[in-house]
Formats: sequence, structure tokens, C-alpha cells
Amino acid sequence: MFNDVLMTLGSWMRGHLPYISMMISATVLVIWGSDINRIVRNQVIQYHFIIRTTVFVLLCAFGYGLLLNWMAPFLHMQLAQVSTRYLGVLVVAIMVALGMIAERKRGC
Repeated sequence: MFNDVLMTLGSWMRGHLPYISMMISATVLVIWGSDINRIVRNQVIQYHFIIRTTVFVLLCAFGYGLLLNWMAPFLHMQLAQVSTRYLGVLVVAIMVALGMIAERKRGC
């Protein structure tokens, strides 16, 4: 019975892996995006306003976009290798873990 539930959940998720991979990748970028921005800001703080603004726009428009377009297919390939029986549990565990990390970071 329980095995049937795991297989059904995993089969359903396997059909949506591209979207699940994008969701996880976007969540990771949201959680750690402010840290990346802070690191970049500390690197360019001594430069002129126009340069700082250009770097920020390039980071947000192209940097995060490229990261997302690289991370999502990579994550999709990794998740596709997981057995259907464990796929649903793994995806739920990843999202719970990311939620806990986000909540912990919010408290800092």
C-alpha cells in the first residue's frame, strides 16, 4: 500500500521534473541572492555610481538568468536518475529543507 503511494507520487513528479527543477533552482537563488548581491556590492563599492549600477543590472538580468538556466537542467538530470519510488520523498525533503533554511536566514 505505502509502496503504491510512493510510486504514484514519484510517477506524477517525474512528469513534472522540468518545472520542479526550475522551482528548486529559483528558490535557491531567492534564498542566497541577497548574499551574492552583498558580496558583489562589497567588490564594486569603491567604483563610480554608473559602474556599480551597471554591474548590478548585469548581475540581476544576466547573471541570475544564466545561473537559473544552468542550474535547472543540471538539477533535472540529477533528479531524473533517482528511482521513482524515492523521487517524491526526495523532492518534498528538498523543499522542506529549503523552507527551513529560508526561515532560519530570515531570522538572522
